[in-house]
Amino acid sequence: MTDIQPAIRLTGLTKEFGAVTAVDHVDLEIAAGEFFSMLGPSGSGKTTVLRLIAGFEQPTGGTIELFGEDVTKRAPFDRDVNTVFQDYALFPHMTVLENVAYGLRVRGIGRRERLDRARAALASVRLEQMGDRKPSQLSGGQRQRVALARATVVQPKVLLLDEPLGALDLKLREQMQVELKQIQRDLGITFIFVTHDQEEALTLSDRIAVFNDGRIQQLGTPADLYETPGSRFVAGFVGTSNLFDDARSRELLGRPGEHSVRPEKLAVSAEREIGDGVQSAPGTVVEVIYLGSGIRIVVDLDAGLRVTALAQNDRRRRSPGERGDRVFVSWHDADVVALAPAPSGDEQADAAASVA
Repeated sequence: MTDIQPAIRLTGLTKEFGAVTAVDHVDLEIAAGEFFSMLGPSGSGKTTVLRLIAGFEQPTGGTIELFGEDVTKRAPFDRDVNTVFQDYALFPHMTVLENVAYGLRVRGIGRRERLDRARAALASVRLEQMGDRKPSQLSGGQRQRVALARATVVQPKVLLLDEPLGALDLKLREQMQVELKQIQRDLGITFIFVTHDQEEALTLSDRIAVFNDGRIQQLGTPADLYETPGSRFVAGFVGTSNLFDDARSRELLGRPGEHSVRPEKLAVSAEREIGDGVQSAPGTVVEVIYLGSGIRIVVDLDAGLRVTALAQNDRRRRSPGERGDRVFVSWHDADVVALAPAPSGDEQADAAASVA
């Protein structure tokens, strides 16, 4: 634990909807200036945590602190946070500049100052030439940036983003991921980003909390979560993993317990690979899928386990095989990750986040 004041501190945060516990005693600290993502499937509790921080929901138990101040019982307008939603919620009858200036107008800022600040906010998202347009005249990516400018112009201490890229097509979403990270760096504001898209979370985040069943299953940097998933759930949800149960681990890996190996760590070849720390297993290719930048090879091992390997699309590489080919799948011991069961409520609290 560091002495630096966290932007957000959640202590024992709980939210119940009747008999359903949506958030189950979550403890979490988010650093000032951090791009922090909450990742998980639908119903995992991540969006409810965001709404609790925003003040749109009141917790059943626990506390919420913003830079050391208890804001648990404060109304949304009395918290120094702002929220960007997936639908952007821009006013269609207002110009882009008027949309961005609206929050300043509500706060009683004079016309000259609010328009100057709104223009500066538009410049920060590279839309300074679009101020006179209506939202309907903008592309999806431009509307998303207007929503960001409107949220940041009031200079909140924390910006909450509820799947803001979900309505964009793939190409535009990838472009906006890069721009969003750059905007966050330029502004220096704490961003708390909710998504169910693991690639998006890995791309954008300084740290990620993986949620399931209302609890944090694992917390760490993108590299931590991808390279060393702590549980079967995290290994399967964050990226793609080949999962070995206890029986297959004993037979193929020579060790007890559950383990995972990422597809890009597996090699497929016609001959058994030999080397220190290298293990191989025979099998039959059941599918070869061309991905453009890579090739996915699905193999049924003779041991009764189906695995997926990912080979780079490199013309210097030999073909990984065709359907029906007999092959060997090889891996290095160092790339095998031991998995623990998902943490209990008490274990989740003990492993709660701390400011990096």
